[in-house]
Amino acid sequence: MKMTFRWFGESQDPIPLRYIKQIPGVTGVVTSLLDIPAGEAWPESRIRHMTEQIAAAGLEVEVIESVNIHEDIKLGLAARDEKIESYILTMERLAKYGIKCICYNMMPVIDWARSDLYYDLPDGSNTMRYEAAFVDSITPEELAARYAKDSQTYEMPGWEPERMKKIREALAAYEGMSEAAFYANMKYFLDAIIPHAERLDIKMAVHPDDPPRPIFGLPKLIISRENIRKYLALHPSKHNGLTLCTGSLGAKKGADIPAIIREFGELIHFAHVRNLKFENDTDFYESAHLTSLGSLDMYEIMKALSDIGFSGWVRPDHGRMIWDEATRKGRPGYGLYDRALGAAYLLGLWEGLRPFSPNDFSGNIVPKP
Repeated sequence: MKMTFRWFGESQDPIPLRYIKQIPGVTGVVTSLLDIPAGEAWPESRIRHMTEQIAAAGLEVEVIESVNIHEDIKLGLAARDEKIESYILTMERLAKYGIKCICYNMMPVIDWARSDLYYDLPDGSNTMRYEAAFVDSITPEELAARYAKDSQTYEMPGWEPERMKKIREALAAYEGMSEAAFYANMKYFLDAIIPHAERLDIKMAVHPDDPPRPIFGLPKLIISRENIRKYLALHPSKHNGLTLCTGSLGAKKGADIPAIIREFGELIHFAHVRNLKFENDTDFYESAHLTSLGSLDMYEIMKALSDIGFSGWVRPDHGRMIWDEATRKGRPGYGLYDRALGAAYLLGLWEGLRPFSPNDFSGNIVPKP
């Protein structure tokens, strides 16, 4: 297992690489080029600069999150072939610079939703929260305005003002689309790119829908064990795999995350591990990583990863804002301190499950046989 840390880039993230380098056990970052629109090929010069910058800080970059899928592909429009060709070109350029895994999603129009970006907790920290009734009662434009007001410093990916200008048109495009048609469009994309992923040895890791329920009338399909099974069967390949996101899948109350891990095994290429606390059957807030503070069993999740011999990449997912970090305009869900604590906690669980030799902390985190 390799412990990584999400980093949004020097112009989009207040956390410098030198801070990430100091987190014990973290050997690399997961990043992206957020300013490049979906459907456009990433310039090789930008990829080179990004990878050289991270390497100069003494960190690896082997996972990209995300290379976004253009809506033409999800909708099955005639222009999708051109967009897919640009996607493949991006894959080729990323492989040239050592990228081994691409996390992506097939969520239509909107990647994620929360009712609160900075929800106050009794201990003085704050976190992201999801209240189903509130999200159901608001328009996407109103929710985007709420995010812009609360965040101020950073645009929220998927909720950019330019995207919101066309939100009604985007939502209308999905009206009447059946589940079968959406899956057919997913298969068309996978049939086009997975042979190239195999050739380039890039593991494609689809991210589940967040939250795992329909919002704004949009279809949400990768929300359960059964749906993941169906998606991966569209193009069976060791390179067509999953980003296991405990927070997305776990937001469906009763989801058995350890069972999901054991079923999909080697097809889990990348893992986002976070905890959440249910307030009722639909509403939750994102808690600290410790099992005792949330509703998910972190020990059982890490044990399941250990049981399948997981050797991919993990990152501590969304954290609270602690130690007044929010007052310094940290990116919601992506503060430094709580995620660093989360990484240490997850590595501690992993060490207890799979003892290390003394040299394991000097580089990549590799369990002893």
